Amino acid sequence: MTHGGIIVDTALVKDIFTICNIVLTSSFVLCYLYQFVYIFWVFLGKDRSKPVQSDKQNKFGIVISARNEENVIGHLLESIKRQDYPQELIKIFLIADNCTDNTAQVGRDHGAIVLERENKELVGKGYALDFLFKKLINEKDDCDAYIVFDADNLVDKNFVKEMNINFNRGYKALTSYRNSKNYGTNWISAGYSLWFLREAKYLNHARMRFGTSCAISGTGFCISKDIIESNNGWPYHLLTEDIEFSVDMAIRDEMIGYSGGSIVYDEQPETFKQSWNQRLRWSKGFYQVFGKYGGKLFKGIFRGKFACYDMLMTVFPALMFTILSLCCCIGEFIFGISICIENPEFINFFKFCMVPLMYYLCIIYMLIFVVGFITLMTEWDVIDCPPNRMIKYLFTFPIFMLTYAPIAITALFKKVEWTPIAHSVTKSIDDVGVLDSPENGDSGGGDGGSEAE
Repeated sequence: MTHGGIIVDTALVKDIFTICNIVLTSSFVLCYLYQFVYIFWVFLGKDRSKPVQSDKQNKFGIVISARNEENVIGHLLESIKRQDYPQELIKIFLIADNCTDNTAQVGRDHGAIVLERENKELVGKGYALDFLFKKLINEKDDCDAYIVFDADNLVDKNFVKEMNINFNRGYKALTSYRNSKNYGTNWISAGYSLWFLREAKYLNHARMRFGTSCAISGTGFCISKDIIESNNGWPYHLLTEDIEFSVDMAIRDEMIGYSGGSIVYDEQPETFKQSWNQRLRWSKGFYQVFGKYGGKLFKGIFRGKFACYDMLMTVFPALMFTILSLCCCIGEFIFGISICIENPEFINFFKFCMVPLMYYLCIIYMLIFVVGFITLMTEWDVIDCPPNRMIKYLFTFPIFMLTYAPIAITALFKKVEWTPIAHSVTKSIDDVGVLDSPENGDSGGGDGGSEAE
């Protein structure tokens, strides 16, 4: 083939693209093979989680940061009031953060201790948490630990009881089983929901059984008073403050546990615009965390800290592998077009343009589909969604995940700031209580709850 007066060896160029794709795919598999081991560990591996050390009933402070959430905050507070745990051992703190509606009043009406915060410069959940925790340290608050929720959450009645059991295992921080209250709305909310179920069951549950540190994910997590005091508040202010905290804990060799019987129902975005903005912030936040902590994670890996490797895989490589592979496929597609211009036959277009791109997309689609299928089959009974929709959204799940690619590329170049996500799903805990019965209290984690003893 002659291109611009230069003789191009078509077979050689095609081989180069093929080798690049093989190298990238192999590297991806090698980096993330351990997560497939996690799946098997959930069912076959030995449980290495810490044993319960006492039966103490700890005092928990419930911390909620809310910005204009008057439509949903009441339902969360009602679900907290219905906990199967002594109410005198639960204190509710509501941060009405830059609110212009009746969020603060709704909180007071439900018995919460409300703190109103006005700060237009230091914006975001991390700053709001820091504002509260510094105040509680100064006032010598008597809680043993603090559980953080988002205003749109609903909480299973056994949440605090199960969290107390796992807190008594000696973990300084714990994450929970994150279910969703709007799984069945559309393919976007279902995509989020299935991913978070997978994260709970086949990442955090597996990590705890494996004996390594889990990761905090957004909401429904518990932090000991000791950690808050040692940090002098909440010093995590990047766009993804939850993963920043998780990475810092891994570097410090502090293990985060998992409370599988502590079930929180989260509201997921339902429009692509909302989803794009949220995941753009997450992607940018991952880059920020990698930039700030990447060197320390590498040092931790060479010191034998597996949790540091796990967190490194969480914050960076997957997005980069996807971007590089996509760029490689686009390059091969463009090269194929140039061949077709020289020799415009359909077989050339199909061979040099469509086959490589379809091959790559099919592999990625099937890998994601298998992960989604395993998660859906094991968590089927705890999903609040008609069966026909669950099956339909299983097939759209890989498409939802693949939309991360353009988001990750955009996040590399675009300045991203924290923006609130509007919440409108006004369900009560009675509307979503799939796991509300005692026999189902351990569905999220098996060995994470009280039945593990």
